[in-house]
Amino acid sequence: MLFECGGGRQGRYVVQRDRGEVEKAQVYFASDRAHLAAAPIVDKHQGNRMTSDLKGKAVLITGASTGIGAAAARAFAREGSRVAVHYNSSRDAAEKVATDVRALGGEAFLVGGDVTDGAAIKRIVAETLAAFGRIDVLINNAGGLVARTRIEDYSEEFLQKVLALNVIHVALFMREVIPVMRRQKKGSVVNVSSIAARHGGGAGAIVYAGAKGFIATATHGWAKEVVGDGIRVNAVSPGVITTPFHERYSTPEQLKAMQATIPMNRLGTADECAGTFVYLASDELSGYVTGQVIEVNGGQYMP
Repeated sequence: MLFECGGGRQGRYVVQRDRGEVEKAQVYFASDRAHLAAAPIVDKHQGNRMTSDLKGKAVLITGASTGIGAAAARAFAREGSRVAVHYNSSRDAAEKVATDVRALGGEAFLVGGDVTDGAAIKRIVAETLAAFGRIDVLINNAGGLVARTRIEDYSEEFLQKVLALNVIHVALFMREVIPVMRRQKKGSVVNVSSIAARHGGGAGAIVYAGAKGFIATATHGWAKEVVGDGIRVNAVSPGVITTPFHERYSTPEQLKAMQATIPMNRLGTADECAGTFVYLASDELSGYVTGQVIEVNGGQYMP
């Protein structure tokens, strides 16, 4: 089905949505739609790639088997990047992402491991280096809520799990990857914070929110420490995104209440976060950007 979306001196813009719900777009110049019907239509993602400097770059994405990490992997594939798709327990999902990466024009390497295990982190980085020879971009995406827990129910085990899953492993990946980037004299790190870090989190998610607040603050500090080595460090702070995270931890009623606080009046998708990772990873697009936390939340929080 064709939708005329706008126009101007250069022609009219038309979007086609096919049966697979993939948007395709082109510009046409004739007013006669017969000419439009005969013209080729190019997939909007593949016809005009956002940038070229990510082609062939080695990108390690933690937690890339589902959700935002998977969407980021596909986005980098469209740029022609070589993507290390990390997973923990979801190998089948990770293999599907790797298949998608290859189909979209990228190179994929699967690497498994528990990010709360320091030895596994060393191995993940070592295997990525063995596969690609370098790491140009690190996406610290892995993380999780663990459980919604009231203050009186905190246990040391719970607190340690939240910190291990959202704070400690990010610092350990930085420890392993930054020396690699220093030797290369270039690199880009994109961490993942959360809107929860801005408002303290929802019911039972306060420790998680604090952990994500650490990521935002550390991003500023890390950026200053490594900028002299040609390395940029930034973060993406997603809002309420429809991913397995909320499927696991949020009820429909909670999601409805969250949506009511969003000016766009809808929840976001993982694909709507992916472009921000590409932007921050690209020296061509964001070479003068470091130490920043980019909000992707439909206007729910406006710093």
